[in-house]
Amino acid sequence: MPQVSITPQWTISDNTGKRLSHRLLALLRDVQLHGSLSSACKATGVSYRHAWTLIREGESQLGQALLLMERGKGSTLTPLAEKLVWAGHRISARLNPMLETLASELETELAKVLPSTEQPLRVHASHGFAVEKLIDTLVQRGASVERKYVGSQESVVALHEGICDLAGTHIPQGDFESKALAHYAQWFDLQRTRVIHVATRRQGLMVARGNPLKIYGIEDLSRPGVRFVNRQPSSGTRFLLECFLRKAHIDTAQINGYTHSEFTHAAVAAYVASGMADVGMGVETPSRRFNLDFVPLASERYFLLCDKDSLDSERLRVALDILASSGFRAAVDELPGYSGEQCGVVQTLQEAFPQLKR
Repeated sequence: MPQVSITPQWTISDNTGKRLSHRLLALLRDVQLHGSLSSACKATGVSYRHAWTLIREGESQLGQALLLMERGKGSTLTPLAEKLVWAGHRISARLNPMLETLASELETELAKVLPSTEQPLRVHASHGFAVEKLIDTLVQRGASVERKYVGSQESVVALHEGICDLAGTHIPQGDFESKALAHYAQWFDLQRTRVIHVATRRQGLMVARGNPLKIYGIEDLSRPGVRFVNRQPSSGTRFLLECFLRKAHIDTAQINGYTHSEFTHAAVAAYVASGMADVGMGVETPSRRFNLDFVPLASERYFLLCDKDSLDSERLRVALDILASSGFRAAVDELPGYSGEQCGVVQTLQEAFPQLKR
């Protein structure tokens, strides 16, 4: 199956139409990542002289400094450069899952007119980090994968309607497990649906480093002056948040930013890290990657659902072998807030959730 790759690229133009160099934007990102211009040059192989040429050209075009030089400390990004870097992070976090979905759709369309192409494994799931690792591993092994990144509810509906082979969803543990099962049960088939365990992970609040606004729980979201960024309505994270809000008797109208939503955990983290919001809800991994603090609220189990007959298919057997491997479990364990202890275990719905027997 052909592999299509689409990457986001952005720039800024002045009133004459001259564009800021893509290489400059990448260089500024590397300076933030590595801590200084010299370290960024060493890590990326760019000459120090060429890097300064790019910096000076960008400063001339924008009319402001991009790097600050301090004796004994090297070079650091100015506030303008920081804004440019965080704009890039937000663009990638928001668009990459959509572009990967589009690339997968194009691959499938091309495969229809190419000879000897295998039937792809159709995966519908939210853009979770363990699922992303699974899909990347499948592709590395030469498997044909059709991916579509959607919310948990859309995934379960897709499996119910027979338009995907694996549907990703996550169910909170504890007080809200029964509520989540009741919500998704209308699309479950107790006789045919099988549950494949992937990970247990933590959900919580992402806040700025040091938690300057002292945000420690759901009740703090309704405080005056606190800016929130949400997930889309079909996501499991949005469902979990609504469970917490109902329990705390908090009206969504009290939360500044409740109606603004992002489509991935990483996009929420980037939004908070860029200073555009004070808090968002999501899993721990992107919070750590964007140097945010994390306030845990709940643990949940992430699953891939499938039809029992598909378990014997070759394309699904490959995925199950990967999930059950010690290497993949170790990779899941390395994700902040994740545990792959039961990764690859297959159960019926009633075995995974005994309360469904009632």
